[in-house]
Amino acid sequence: MFSKACEYGIRALIVIAEAGKESKKIGIKEICILANTPESFTAKILQNLVKRSIICSQKGPSGGFYIAQPLDNISIYDIVEAIDGAGVFNKCGLGLMACNAQRPCPLHNKFEVVRDELNAMCKNNSLQDLVAGFHEEVFKR
Repeated sequence: MFSKACEYGIRALIVIAEAGKESKKIGIKEICILANTPESFTAKILQNLVKRSIICSQKGPSGGFYIAQPLDNISIYDIVEAIDGAGVFNKCGLGLMACNAQRPCPLHNKFEVVRDELNAMCKNNSLQDLVAGFHEEVFKR
């Protein structure tokens, strides 16, 4: 349901949060190796997350990306909204512009239930929840 950008962003955030457990900043190359994501694409995603104040970055030899707020303050919804926008939570499952409650597409009512559950799951879970269930093998191919 999430875009590749969102998947890569979430994976990178887990890696950044893991590094933060040891109070260290982590560079883009190491993030991408650990998260198994492409470097240039991931760098763009992370810069967007910096602009949205979800993460911070510091330039220089001891620089890198880090999270300066409690992980449980960052909901999965916040992450998805910052990367993909809120459309995943309110758009038609078939991508039809004219689909709405008054003129529903054939999947509208069924997809609405899925979309609402996704919305609730994302709002009720945080980056802390993702990190708590993390193990490195999850990113391996």
